[in-house]
Amino acid sequence: MTKARLDGLYMLLLGSVTFILLGSVLGINSPCDMVDFRGQYYPARCLMQHCDPYNESEALRIAQAEGGVRPWDTAKASHFGRYIYFPSAFSFTVPIALLPWGLARILWMALIFASLIFAAFLVWTLSADSAPVVSGMLAGFLLANSELLVVTGNMAGIVVALCLVGVWCFVQDRFAPAGIFCLAASLALKPHDAGLVWLYFLLSGGVFRKRALQTLFAAVVLSLPGILWVGHVSPAWIQEMHANVLAFSRHGGLSDPDLTSTGTIGIGLVVSLQTVISAFWHDPRIYDAITYLLCAPLLLVWAFVTLRARPSHANAWLALASIAALTMLPIYHRQNDTKLLLLTIPACAMLWAESGRIGRLALLVTAAGFLMTGDLPGVVVFSLNRSLHLDATGWGRQMVLAFEVFPAPITLLAIGVFFLWVYARRNLADVPIPTP
Repeated sequence: MTKARLDGLYMLLLGSVTFILLGSVLGINSPCDMVDFRGQYYPARCLMQHCDPYNESEALRIAQAEGGVRPWDTAKASHFGRYIYFPSAFSFTVPIALLPWGLARILWMALIFASLIFAAFLVWTLSADSAPVVSGMLAGFLLANSELLVVTGNMAGIVVALCLVGVWCFVQDRFAPAGIFCLAASLALKPHDAGLVWLYFLLSGGVFRKRALQTLFAAVVLSLPGILWVGHVSPAWIQEMHANVLAFSRHGGLSDPDLTSTGTIGIGLVVSLQTVISAFWHDPRIYDAITYLLCAPLLLVWAFVTLRARPSHANAWLALASIAALTMLPIYHRQNDTKLLLLTIPACAMLWAESGRIGRLALLVTAAGFLMTGDLPGVVVFSLNRSLHLDATGWGRQMVLAFEVFPAPITLLAIGVFFLWVYARRNLADVPIPTP
């Protein structure tokens, strides 16, 4: 254990301790009181009583009967009454919902703490040989800025951790069954977080493709109990889930990416690219189309390079660093999901160890992404903006809102493009240009 490795490990430990202490204090005293976890817990309790978890009135009835809706929750009640996850998630949340609320809440908090810290440690071990201090600093900073996961009880912390454990197992070629289970569980819980990471292994070929297909099979097996149960209790769950998603996505809803939406600004903001485009065009048909036109070429280039790249650890880290950022941009993601940026640390450390301009740029772009998506910097920016008493309808207020919302998606785009450029540059330099 060299001094540099010890310093890096101390930074990681400092971030972990900060995460646990602040997360515990804020999680216990916050008025939000794990609102996202309640959105998992009470629909699962509803399903256990053979009522429809996708029916808002039935889910709220169970929550009210068990004391889950408090007097100050009136504005938030629909948030955990409208269930928007696939039935596959019930395969994992029902066992926790068997416990009474107090015990289930503590267990869920402990799972978020333990899983994310463990995943961050695994990521650090991948980078400790090349840049232990840099990787420890980045991983520790991300952990120290992840309190919102605990405050809201958001599933993203566990999903991201499972995804990272799966990646570690596959790339290191160790504990393959554990890696298959973890990545499969991540896919079953939030496929829009882990889906493109899984796609990397499918496109890479060889043993990675084998692991990807095994993971897909495992995800189907893990999902079947929840799907079959919900299909029996609620045959129309697809239509009901679609209606719930539309209710959240309507203009002004919690999932509306428009800059004028209350769900876009503040703590836990939406980080998809639509938020930036909506500042200029408020029509969702326009900002969705522009977002897809910007992201589709990047994803196609990434897929093309992955198909052509030679299998190696360096290529794996560059590909995963790029897709970890790009996956946030085309469709709905929030600040909690950006913890997937832990996947950028091995690539950043590798380039930093090579020194030179590209290494410095890698650290600058990655650190900017961690800063702009961090919980504590977000609180500071939000507090500063609230102190500016500008006309809510004037251009000044719009500029303040733009300053609050823009940095996260723009830095995610910069991270994705940068690592994609390095990835393509290193793998397509010798590709002959076809002549007409």
